[in-house]
Amino acid sequence: MMIYRFPWKLMVAYVAMTCSLMADDRPNIIFIMADDLGRHDISFYGKHLNGVETPNIDSIFRQGVSFTNFYANSPVCSPTRAALMTGLYPDMAGVPGVLRQNAKESWGYLRPDVSLLPAELKKLGYQTSMIGKWHLGYDTPNLPNHRGFERFHGFLGDMMDDYLTHLRGGKNWMRHNLQEIQPKGHATDLFTSWALDEVEYLTKSDKPFFLYLAYNAPHDPIEPGEQWLESVRKNRPELSQKRASLVALIEQMDNGIGQVIESVKRSGINKKTLIVFTSDNGGQISHSADNGPWRGTKGQTFEGGLRVVCGAQWPDHIPSGLQTQLPAATFDWFPTLLQLCGGDLTKHSFQGQSLVPSLFHPSNIGSLPNRELYFVRREGGPLYAGKTIEAIRAGEWKLVLNTPFENAHLFNLDNDPFETKDLSNSHAVKKRELIDRLQLHIQRGGQIPWQSSK
Repeated sequence: MMIYRFPWKLMVAYVAMTCSLMADDRPNIIFIMADDLGRHDISFYGKHLNGVETPNIDSIFRQGVSFTNFYANSPVCSPTRAALMTGLYPDMAGVPGVLRQNAKESWGYLRPDVSLLPAELKKLGYQTSMIGKWHLGYDTPNLPNHRGFERFHGFLGDMMDDYLTHLRGGKNWMRHNLQEIQPKGHATDLFTSWALDEVEYLTKSDKPFFLYLAYNAPHDPIEPGEQWLESVRKNRPELSQKRASLVALIEQMDNGIGQVIESVKRSGINKKTLIVFTSDNGGQISHSADNGPWRGTKGQTFEGGLRVVCGAQWPDHIPSGLQTQLPAATFDWFPTLLQLCGGDLTKHSFQGQSLVPSLFHPSNIGSLPNRELYFVRREGGPLYAGKTIEAIRAGEWKLVLNTPFENAHLFNLDNDPFETKDLSNSHAVKKRELIDRLQLHIQRGGQIPWQSSK
C-alpha cells in the first residue's frame, strides 16, 4: 500500500482543519452516485457541446471542488461500488466484475470479512442510510442492512428492464430494508422522493449522518419520464431522438438532486453537510453518451470508460471554484470520509488515499509522485470468456489491456491524453516495467476469492 505524504506547505492548514473537526465539526455526508454518466454529460463540462443542462449537479462543482483527473476504479458498475465501500481495489474486495442474479453470469462476491464504509461510520456515531441501487449482493450476508446501513430503500440488482416496472429478468429486487416492495412510479423519481424522506428523518436527530444516494440513471434502458422527454424535444429540436432521450433522463436525475440539495438547505444543515457527486464509470457511447474527447466507452479500460465526473461541496470549508488535477479514484473516498468523520486511518489497510488536502487547500493541484492506479474488469461471454481486462496508470504512463485476446497498449497521457498513439515499440522497456507492475497486482488480487462458497 502506498503512503500519502502531505506536501510540507499543506501541513499547517491540514493540522488546523483536523483540530477543528475534533470539536464536533464533523459533516453530514450525502454521497450521490450516477450510473453510466458520461464525462461531458453534465453542463459544467459539456453544455455548449451536447445540449445537456444540469444546473443542480453543476452547483456542487461551482460551489466546491471539481476533480479534473478523477477515475472510476472500474469501467463497469459493481467493482467501482465495491471500491467505494471498502477503500480497496475491486479485485481485492472480491468484486472484479459485475454481480448478477444468475450465477453463471456473475463475476464477484463481496468479501464478508471487510468492514464497509457505513459500518465504520456507524462506529463513529453516524446514522447510516442508503437510497437507490446497491448492486453488491442479492442475499445474506451481502445486503445493505447486513453491511452497515441502518436503513435501506432501493434496488438490489444490476439494472432494471424498465424504469416503471422495476423488474430485472422478471424478478423484483426493490426493497425497503429487508422487505420486498412494489412501488409505483419512475425509479428516478422514487429514489428522489425516498431521499427527501430520508433527509427529513435523519435531521430529526442530533447525530451526524451518512446518506448514500445511488441512482440507476442514466443506465439503459434510456427511459426518461414523458414530461422530461417532451421538454427536451421542444427546447432542443436539434438533438437526435437517442440523444434527446438520454439528456432527458439525465436532467430528470439532476432535478431530483436539486430537490435533495434544497431539502438540506430548508433543514438548516447546509453548512454542516458535505455533498459529493460522481459516476460509477464512463458513459455508454452506443446510447449517445458523451465522454468528451477521451477514447473509449463504458466497459473499456481506455480513458473514456474510466474518467468520470467528481465534485464536492461543503460551504465555509471547501473553497468555491477549486479545481484539483490530482489523479484520484473512487476508492479514495473511503479514507477521505473516514478521516473527515474523525476516524483513525492508521487502524485500516486502505489502498485508496485520503483526499483531504485536495478538498481544503487551493494550491494543492499537482499530482502525487509515483501515483499508481490499477483498473480491472472480469466478464464472461465470447468477448471475455471469464477473463479480465486491465489498465494501470503510473504517473504519465498508462498500460491498457482492453480485451483478453490482444496485446497491451502503452500511452503517455501527458503528451497523448486521448490515447491515439501506441508507444509499445518505441518504449519497450517502459512497457515491460508496467507489465511487471500489473502482474504483481494480479497476483495479489488472486489471493482473494471472488465466488461464493455456498
